[in-house]
Amino acid sequence: MKNFDFYRLDGQLLRTFLMILEASSVSVAAERLGVTQSTVSHALNKLRTILGDPLFVRSGQGLTPTETALALKAPVLDVLDRLQSLTDLRPFDPRSEKMHFVVAANDMQRDLIFPRLLHGAWAEAIDLTMELRPSGVPSVGLLRDARCDLILTPLPPDAPDLMQRKLFTGDMKVFFDANCRTPPQTLDGYMSAEHVAVHFALGGSADEVIESRELVSLPKAKVSVSNFAGIPPFLLGTDLITTQFEFMQKTSLSPLAMADLPFQTEPISIYMVWHQRSTNDPAHKWLRDQIQIISRDLQF
Repeated sequence: MKNFDFYRLDGQLLRTFLMILEASSVSVAAERLGVTQSTVSHALNKLRTILGDPLFVRSGQGLTPTETALALKAPVLDVLDRLQSLTDLRPFDPRSEKMHFVVAANDMQRDLIFPRLLHGAWAEAIDLTMELRPSGVPSVGLLRDARCDLILTPLPPDAPDLMQRKLFTGDMKVFFDANCRTPPQTLDGYMSAEHVAVHFALGGSADEVIESRELVSLPKAKVSVSNFAGIPPFLLGTDLITTQFEFMQKTSLSPLAMADLPFQTEPISIYMVWHQRSTNDPAHKWLRDQIQIISRDLQF
């Protein structure tokens, strides 16, 4: 470990290390950090490479730290405390800053979070401007190439230089016009119905959220639109259905009725994703904190 490249270490890696050490589990650490399990696995593999030590070995149903990992606990805690002190010494008052952010988010995430965030900031005389772009199914390059500052998505791009945090979780539901039909009660009824789907202009489909959770392969859509706001005009007055995240009823799909799907599904989480270069910037941290505060208030 004498010749390891310590410049490749960062605060997020060290925080992940401490969480694995505390939880003795990659999956539990991911849940506590609000990120995907693959993100924690990426971080652990990077640490193993940098430090030249396995750090944790599998034992029974958990992970056992190596002697190196145990010896690192105290110095890692000290380093994180010192990193925190760096930002503590930097004065930051959002009312004295002129802030501008570019955020990639499809219309559901956009409408749930950002009107409230911007209205609240302006009410407090905070000089905040924001460019909101559609994300489609986001790529690593959106953040790595600085095309945006932040992404909100159920399909977070996975890369070691990207940070992520879970914001809120909900279920997929079936939406329909209650004046024209009842929701499908069986899988056969669901599969035989005609569907409206979303295929993003930037590429990818909202159906990937469902299929990525190994739920069902959706039938070919009768109509495809480029965003969620386009669904109601085609669905109202017909017996068509669409399958979307339940929080859509608070935004684009509010004119429609909502019901449980006739098959078992896994919950869907929305993640906030940013590049590691902005992790310690106080303005970016302020934005992420505001998004988290609003997300905690969302509930069904």
